[in-house]
Amino acid sequence: MFVAPDPGRLRLRNAARAVIGVAAAVALAELCGLSLSASITGGLAALLALFTVTDATVRRQAVTTALLPAAGFPVLALATALHGLTPARDAAFVLVVFCGVYARRWGPRGHALGIFAFMNFFITQFLHALPAQLPELFAAVGLALVASGAVRFLLWPIERRTPPPAAPAPLPGRGLARPTTRQAFQATAACAVALAIGQVLSEDRWYWAVGTAWWIFVNTASRGETLVRGFRRVLGTVIGVAAGVLIAIPLNGAPAPTALLVAACVFAIFYTAAVSYSWMILAVTLMAGLLYGLLGVLDPGLLVLRLEETAVGAVCAALAVVLVLPVTTHATNDAWIQRALHCVHAATAQAAARLAGSPTADPAPHAAELETLLARVRMALAPLVHPLSPFRARKARAGQVIALLDDCAREVRGLVAVAADPDASHDARLAAACWRVEAAVEALTAGERRASAPATARETVAHTAASGPALAHLHGLERALAELAAPLGSDPRAPFVVSA
Repeated sequence: MFVAPDPGRLRLRNAARAVIGVAAAVALAELCGLSLSASITGGLAALLALFTVTDATVRRQAVTTALLPAAGFPVLALATALHGLTPARDAAFVLVVFCGVYARRWGPRGHALGIFAFMNFFITQFLHALPAQLPELFAAVGLALVASGAVRFLLWPIERRTPPPAAPAPLPGRGLARPTTRQAFQATAACAVALAIGQVLSEDRWYWAVGTAWWIFVNTASRGETLVRGFRRVLGTVIGVAAGVLIAIPLNGAPAPTALLVAACVFAIFYTAAVSYSWMILAVTLMAGLLYGLLGVLDPGLLVLRLEETAVGAVCAALAVVLVLPVTTHATNDAWIQRALHCVHAATAQAAARLAGSPTADPAPHAAELETLLARVRMALAPLVHPLSPFRARKARAGQVIALLDDCAREVRGLVAVAADPDASHDARLAAACWRVEAAVEALTAGERRASAPATARETVAHTAASGPALAHLHGLERALAELAAPLGSDPRAPFVVSA
C-alpha cells in the first residue's frame, strides 16, 4: 500500500490533475456567486467526471463527459421535486439504482453515466436540496463539467501522451446469465433494504446506507469480490471516522484549512484508488466529515451514524450477493483466466507470424491487453488470497495462478521485443517455439484440461531446454504454462498439492 509502483507516475499526475479540476470547478462556482451547497455540488460533479470517465480514447472520454448532464440533470430534477414525498422519493431512488447498474452492460460509458445519475440523486439527499435550488444546481454542475473538462482535455491532457489501457469487455451472457443483469437485481435489492433500515436509524442521513451498498457493487463481478469490497469499505470508514474525530471536528468548518484538507482528500482518492480501496474510502469519509463541517452540521454523533449506516449498507450488499442470483467466485475466476490465456495465445500467434516474415503481424496490442486482463484476474482472485480467507487450499492455488500468469505476462513482453528485432525475424527456431506455446495454451483452455495440459506443456519445455539465449523468453513462457496445468486442472475444492 505504501510502496506500490506508479509507472510513468500516472497515478501521481492523475491525482494532481483531479485536485486542479475540482478546485477550478469550485472556484468558478464561487466567482459566479453560487451558494455553498451549489459549490459543493459542482466540486463533487467535477470529481465524478474525472474519476468515472475511463473510456479507452480521448475522443470517447470527451463524448462521455458531454453526455453526463443528460444522465444527471433529469435525476437531479426528479430528486429535488420528490424532496418532501418520501414514498415516491424512495421508489425513484431504487429505480435509479437499477437503471444505473443495468447500464454497465454498455461498457465504460454506461458505467460512467450510471454512476453520475446515481450520485446526482445521492447529492441532493446529502445537501437536502429543494426545488427552488435547482437552477443554481444545474449551473454548478454545468460549470463544473466545463472546468474539469478544460483541465482534462486542454490544460493537462495526460491521456493524449499516455493512452489509457482499454478496459476488458464485460463477461458475456444473455438475460439473467449476464453478470451485469444479475448485479442490477442484486444492487437494487441491497439498496432497497439498506434504504429501509437506514431510515430506521436516521430519517435525515439514511442515504449513507444506500450509497455504501451501491458503491460496493462498483467494479465487482462475483460474490467473493463484493464481500471483500464490503469488508474494505467498512474498514476504511472506521479509520476515516477516527480521522474525522481527530481532524474535522476540531476544525469546525474553518474555510481555509478545510479547503486545503479537502484538496488533500481529493488527491488521496485518486492516488490510492488503484492500490487500496480501504485507503480510498478513508479519504472519502474524511472529506465527507470536512464538508459537513463547512455546512455547520458536524458532530461526533454524526460520524458514528455514518459508520452505522455504512455497516448496514455493507451487510445488505453481502446478503444480496449471497441470496439474489449469486455469481460464484469460481465461475468468474475461471472466465477471466480463460480470457487471459487466450490473449497469451493471440500474442504468441502474432509473434509467430511476425517471425515468419509477415509485415502486418503485431503482437504488441495483445501484450497490452494481457496486462489489462491480468489486472482483472487479480481483482477476481483477490477474495481467495485475502489474509482473512479461511480456505487455505484455495488461497495457495490462487496465489500460484497469479504468480504464474505474471510470469506469462513478463515472458510475453520479452517475446514482443524479440519479434520486433529485425535480426530475429526469420529464425525458424523461434517460430517453432511460438507454435509449441500456442499448443500448450490450447491444451490449458481445452475442456479436458487436467489430462492433456501437463503432458503437452512438459513436451514444450523438453523441446526448448537446450535452446540458446534468444529463446529464453519462450522457454520461460512454456515453463509457466506447464506449471499452470496443476492448479487450473484440479478441483477448486480439493486440497492443494504442489507438484514436485
